[in-house]
Amino acid sequence: MITAVDRFADRLRAAPQSRLQRGAAAEALDLARELAVRAQVRESPLDEPRVMPDAGMFAAADQVTVAGRDLALVLRDESELADAVRLVEESVGRAGV
Repeated sequence: MITAVDRFADRLRAAPQSRLQRGAAAEALDLARELAVRAQVRESPLDEPRVMPDAGMFAAADQVTVAGRDLALVLRDESELADAVRLVEESVGRAGV
C-alpha cells in the first residue's frame, strides 16, 4: 500500500504544472480524500469523517502520501489492503501521470 502511494506521489511531484492543471492534481485530491475517509472510519466509526481540504495542486502529492500512510496503519486484512492498492492504481491511471 505504502509503495503504491509513494509511487503515485513521486509521479505527481515530477509532473509538469500543465498536467496537474489538466486533472492530475484533482484526481490526487479525490484519492487523498477517499483514503482519509477510509482511515477515519476505521479509527473512529461513530464520528463523522472530516473532509481533507484542497491545499492546492502542488500539495496534492503530500496529501496522498499522508492519507495513504494513515490508512495503511489501520488496515486489518489482506483484502482491505488489496482494495486500497487497487484504488490507488486506478487513480494513477485516471491522473495520467
